Amino acid sequence: MEDQYVETVLGRIRLRVGGEGPAMVCWPSLLMDGTLWNAQASYFADRFRVVLVDPPGHGGSSPLTRAFSFTECAQVVVEILDALGIERAHLVGNSWGGMIGGTFAALHPERVDRAVLMNATASPAGVRHRIEYPLLVVSARLLGGMRGPLVGPVRDAFLGPTTKRERPAVVAVVNDLASRADVSSVRHAVTSVVPRRPDQRELFASIKAPVLVVAGREDATFPVAETRVMADAIPGARFVVLEKTAHLAALENPTEVNALIEEFLVQ
Repeated sequence: MEDQYVETVLGRIRLRVGGEGPAMVCWPSLLMDGTLWNAQASYFADRFRVVLVDPPGHGGSSPLTRAFSFTECAQVVVEILDALGIERAHLVGNSWGGMIGGTFAALHPERVDRAVLMNATASPAGVRHRIEYPLLVVSARLLGGMRGPLVGPVRDAFLGPTTKRERPAVVAVVNDLASRADVSSVRHAVTSVVPRRPDQRELFASIKAPVLVVAGREDATFPVAETRVMADAIPGARFVVLEKTAHLAALENPTEVNALIEEFLVQ
């Protein structure tokens, strides 16, 4: 995988690009970067051109200086494809990435082949998300970063009991990425993706591309019932629930996720 950089409406975006074949663009969750998809890159790079995105304000991408819309995030995907000379791509997204994958599929149908939307929602934020996530960001600003006592709530939101008990390497990755997040960028991203996120159910009803929606049985952030609502909003979407998996399915359960993606993309 080689690093490449693209200037977009939301700043400079770092990509990790490798492999040959149909394009697969992978966008991760809040507080994560493109390395969330390392297991998918290793598995698919012999058959696909894999593009791992550090989303705006995360990893090696430029810091965020303002809030943004999901439409702007979909435009970032367009600008990535244009810069790489890709006409159409498969979109694979987790959480924030799943929401943007659906947005992109709805707004730019001519640029998407298939979409895999994992651990995501099409619904507006409920009371808990409108309160808890802004409080987390305020606390991070006061403490000077997402470290120490604040990593625990992130870990609890993202990882379920099975991963905490049986997958210490995954826990270490989440701890590391969360602790390195830029607080100012996180503030803008969390505000845009959590309390201010739009109700996208009507928009997703216009999606024409084949879509696979994946939920984690242990996902406390977007429980199965909420992700099922998103799947129900998308015409013809296939819905799968992964056992012993929480909010970061691609990282927690790469073997099953890779098999699902492979089966779906080669139909």
